[in-house]
Amino acid sequence: MADNAKVKELVSKCMHAREMAYCPYSRFPVGAAILTAGGDIITGCNVENASFGLTVCAERTAIQRAIAEGHRKFSAIAVTCDIKDSFVGPCGACRQVLIEFGTDWVVYLTKPDGSYKETSLKELLPLAFSPAHLGN
Repeated sequence: MADNAKVKELVSKCMHAREMAYCPYSRFPVGAAILTAGGDIITGCNVENASFGLTVCAERTAIQRAIAEGHRKFSAIAVTCDIKDSFVGPCGACRQVLIEFGTDWVVYLTKPDGSYKETSLKELLPLAFSPAHLGN
């Protein structure tokens, strides 16, 4: 994966993204930062809506921003929320969206104090349905 300095930058940017979250209903801010194959970092935060079904998670905000900026290959994502006593992973919908862009992502589950646990998208979404199942 990336060198230690790049991982620290990725974690730092996901924590900053959490501070930008718009979550007046759940009061559960989440931040995400995606590392592109080219070394760029794209961030996202959750954006809630009074029509709850229209809420967008931080991970999906980040991937949509990255795609809109022309990125298609990714190597890692860091995700954080305000839960201090355990590492929290992306929701199932976000895992499915991420797998659309490859199975070899490194995932850093990050606590508010900056500590993180490294895992993988394959581990978080075993037996995933992917573009490969559609012949793509």
